[in-house]
Amino acid sequence: MTNNHGIGRGRTCGAIAAMSVAALGLAACSSTPSTSASGASKPATTSGSTMTSGAGSTQASGAVPSGLGVKSFDVGFTTMSQLKGLTAAGKGLVGVILPDTTSSTRYVDFDAPYFKKALEAAGYSSSDYKIDNAQGVDATEVALAQADISKGASVLIFDPLNSTVGSQVEAYASSHGVQLISYDRATFAGSNTYYVSFDNSQVGKLIGQGFVDCASAWGVKSPKVFELDGGEDVDPNAVSFAQGYNSVIWNKETTPLSAGTTNSKGFTLVGDKITPNWVNATGATIFTQQFTAHPDINATVEANDGLGNAVVTVLKSKGVGPKKIPTTGQDATIQGMENILQGYQCGSVYKPIYLETQDAVALATILRAKQTPPSGLVNAQTSPPKGVSGSAQPASLLAPIWVTGSNMNDTVIKDKFIDPAALCKAVGASVCSAAHITP
Repeated sequence: MTNNHGIGRGRTCGAIAAMSVAALGLAACSSTPSTSASGASKPATTSGSTMTSGAGSTQASGAVPSGLGVKSFDVGFTTMSQLKGLTAAGKGLVGVILPDTTSSTRYVDFDAPYFKKALEAAGYSSSDYKIDNAQGVDATEVALAQADISKGASVLIFDPLNSTVGSQVEAYASSHGVQLISYDRATFAGSNTYYVSFDNSQVGKLIGQGFVDCASAWGVKSPKVFELDGGEDVDPNAVSFAQGYNSVIWNKETTPLSAGTTNSKGFTLVGDKITPNWVNATGATIFTQQFTAHPDINATVEANDGLGNAVVTVLKSKGVGPKKIPTTGQDATIQGMENILQGYQCGSVYKPIYLETQDAVALATILRAKQTPPSGLVNAQTSPPKGVSGSAQPASLLAPIWVTGSNMNDTVIKDKFIDPAALCKAVGASVCSAAHITP
């Protein structure tokens, strides 16, 4: 997650305790299930909470802006002001519940401030929304949802820690007539749930194609491939990631695949293992065992940057140099960018969070005003992957981007998702210069 979705999350039970999160204001800057186009409309034990003021003039009209869709959002948050009429027409709190602060820094560094920025730009006041973090605790995430609903929430935007929490929150929200937006990770339960994320099947396909291209560019002979999948035991997104890259590499959507699988390009699958709960340390142990048992492994596929870096660390400890054994990832973490520039990782899937938060706020604002979301916004349907129970849900899916050294400066650096100074300090000025990145 990574995620980031597709990220490991530690979970323990604990009581909810209020802890203020500093109001964050950033300058404009910078999955899952099978999907199909549909045009449907229809971990400490404390929690972080942000309640911020968001004044602003409202538009007279409460109508949905003409042409609103997943491509309407930009780095300047310019579309949000068009929602002020809808914001004024709607009633009830919008509760935003993020999952944790440890599995990825994205929730503190990007999601929380971007939600604040989007909500304020759409004309929400301090009494109209609240942003919380469950700190990786299942019981806390459920309690936060219940608390928001008791305070009059009419829409909840939440990133479920797992499918069990998702189902619990959905059931409670449904029983209280509250619309639910499952953010970044799907909840396949109930009939009042929407899904906002990036196209997770496409995320996997980008990883798969990036891997195939990289194996060729690096001159890997007769690739003996090991795949380190994400937490398919807890995350349906991880299933779709693997289905996506397997469809490209092996022309099969099964996950995990059986050792000995081959393709027409001369690739052979040595092994395919799931990393329980997305724990990077566990992934490193799995790969170490596999590399010891199968020293002929000369190409790898990983579901996110954390697992990619776990493999890179093992390879370096074994004396493997750059551009010898490909690795992959997603989430465009700074560690992933370092590994790309240093020749250990082929690329990473970038999912601009500023687009995702605006998408979720736009959909929440429409639902809060009891309007019908347009087909350009709810542009797909997401269904449970094979083997995952649940029902199909209407979805708003954004397009992910494959980042390599050649387009890093024009994507994650341009969007201020990655600090060029920190990146260049880690990899060296000459490496950055070669990638046209200026600290």
